[in-house]
Amino acid sequence: MYTIAICDDMRDFLDWLEKALNRYAEEAGEQFRIIRFNDGYQLLEYRKERINLIFLDVRMPGLNGMKAAEEIRKKDEDVDIIFLTSLIEHAVNGYAVKAFSYLIKPVKYEKVKGELDRWLDSIKKRDEVFWAIHNDNGDYRIRVKSLRYIETYNRNLLIHTDHDDIICYKKMRDVESELLSYGFSRSHSGFLVNLFYVEAVEKLEMKLTSGECIPISKQKKKKFMEDLAAYWGDRL
Repeated sequence: MYTIAICDDMRDFLDWLEKALNRYAEEAGEQFRIIRFNDGYQLLEYRKERINLIFLDVRMPGLNGMKAAEEIRKKDEDVDIIFLTSLIEHAVNGYAVKAFSYLIKPVKYEKVKGELDRWLDSIKKRDEVFWAIHNDNGDYRIRVKSLRYIETYNRNLLIHTDHDDIICYKKMRDVESELLSYGFSRSHSGFLVNLFYVEAVEKLEMKLTSGECIPISKQKKKKFMEDLAAYWGDRL
């Protein structure tokens, strides 16, 4: 079961969105627990259970959706956020808080269905995929979601995960091929990056949500930005 929060100051829209989510769950054979909030403060104060996805209105009185998302990101890097907005400019700003996507109001069921299809596919890949490697110290089963980036290191590779750094003897081109379908892109001849962790790109450097800065070569920047745009849903 997935817990989905819907946050909007318009009661009629909350009623419609809740019905749309229940319809999708029935059609897709999924189970959703839906929690409603009327403003950003209510959402931030909720502590009862882990939320997997938030549909968050950008324009609300009091604490707006963008500010609420900024506060959420200080405590939770994993929850996915789909912004609800009437202006595309607000949606683009959402990538500063690593939004999964956005929906432009007025929203139709087909758009909700499309984003939920994409979201479920994404989290199942992130949560269930493991990558196996071997080195002189032993065998490792690495959760792909925890893998931030890989860099060349003393003629080998160094794998950076949320928990440890691990030496790998594979070639970069082979690793790139193995991880390509899971949201990884080559930003530099010596770096393969998990796009899930990219927070910002400035000139020839990117910043990850971990605070680490990774170089981007001139030769690979165009392809890397294309990959990043596709990962973020062609919304750049």
